[in-house]
Amino acid sequence: MTGENAFKLGLFGANADGGLAATTVPERWAARWPDIAEVARIADEAGLDFFLPIARWKGFGGTTNARGHSFETLTLAAALAAVTRRMAIFATVHAPFVHPVFAAKALATIDHVANGRSGLNIVCGWNEPEFALFGIPPVEQPYSLGREWYDVLAGILTGQGTFDHDGSHFRLRDVEGRPLALQRPRPLVMSAAFSPAGRDFAARTSDILLTTFVELDDARRTIADVTARAQAVGRSLDVYTACHVVCRQSQAEAEDYYDRFAVREVDKEAVERHMAMKRATSGSHDPAAYRLHAKRFAAGAGTYPLVGTPATIAGRIVAMRQAGFAGTALSFVDYLGELPFFVDEVLPLLREAGVRP
Repeated sequence: MTGENAFKLGLFGANADGGLAATTVPERWAARWPDIAEVARIADEAGLDFFLPIARWKGFGGTTNARGHSFETLTLAAALAAVTRRMAIFATVHAPFVHPVFAAKALATIDHVANGRSGLNIVCGWNEPEFALFGIPPVEQPYSLGREWYDVLAGILTGQGTFDHDGSHFRLRDVEGRPLALQRPRPLVMSAAFSPAGRDFAARTSDILLTTFVELDDARRTIADVTARAQAVGRSLDVYTACHVVCRQSQAEAEDYYDRFAVREVDKEAVERHMAMKRATSGSHDPAAYRLHAKRFAAGAGTYPLVGTPATIAGRIVAMRQAGFAGTALSFVDYLGELPFFVDEVLPLLREAGVRP
């Protein structure tokens, strides 16, 4: 993540069935461990920069119960750290569900297994059925809890020494944790948000903000706003986005497959449930996205579509870089079946464009 690539690329959501797509096509991603390990090895050897999982505890119903089958991300990160060599391996952790003292110990463990390649994606919580599963009421001020959670975790990982924490959400005595992570002062931290509160949280805690956009003009304004919020508290913050990919030899072939899995063979009930829950509680998307782009939620949980030929997709990635994004997380309907073509056909074009030397 500190390498020479000006624009970072990673895999997103491959730990869950279907990835980010709510579709019934037979080739939808099954998220079996051997396949996850193999696609991570392919990405690692190809020079992709990171692996980012989603954290899910319940599915979204429908025909497929989309994302109901998913691997827990701290455990998965330790396993993937052992079968990869260079890319960053993130764990995605819900602050309300996982104690920060435990999370710090787990993340440090992963960092040692990975020889300094671990990362943490902090989720402050939005999914009410998952709160109910844990027997926890939804948090009224999720970013307040998240900030305290981060302060405890960072205090341990930065080697602050034994300390007490007296806050609104955690009251802890003689906090400590060993070993420290190999990365100093701590492993990379990411958070995902679109709302002003989420942007402020990222500005104060994170190295990377993962956000969504509808069109690139909107994205430029978002990046400028996020950058200003970070500068106001004396920090810098890289802004990443997320995209779902359909890469084919011809534009017509790509568009036809996109329509097939996201319209003709969509899991409509799962998509509608996911959109309704996100709209009500998450603050993770531009409100216009729900009105205008239901297809994007079917295909990639509301992320931006990269649909077309290798040249088309490479051109859009270059445009994202020019807009100010520092990286993107990519999802596919079938990661193992589709990633090799992306690697062989798109990455050389990005090298030629100087985005990934």
